[in-house]
Amino acid sequence: MTRVVPTVLGVLLLLVGAVWTLQGANVLPGSFMTGSRFWLVVGLVCVVAGVALLVRAVRQRASR
Repeated sequence: MTRVVPTVLGVLLLLVGAVWTLQGANVLPGSFMTGSRFWLVVGLVCVVAGVALLVRAVRQRASR
């Protein structure tokens, strides 16, 4: 169970971060976040954190 949590969190962070990045970059309209640099930066941070969690989870599975 504990091996699944980082993978799920990584995927969620990656997806949410991608949406926020696209909204912040004014690519995905329809929200108060559209065109805001703040949400662009927050989205990019979430994407990087999600990728880092996924890489860590994959490495832990490979070492077992």
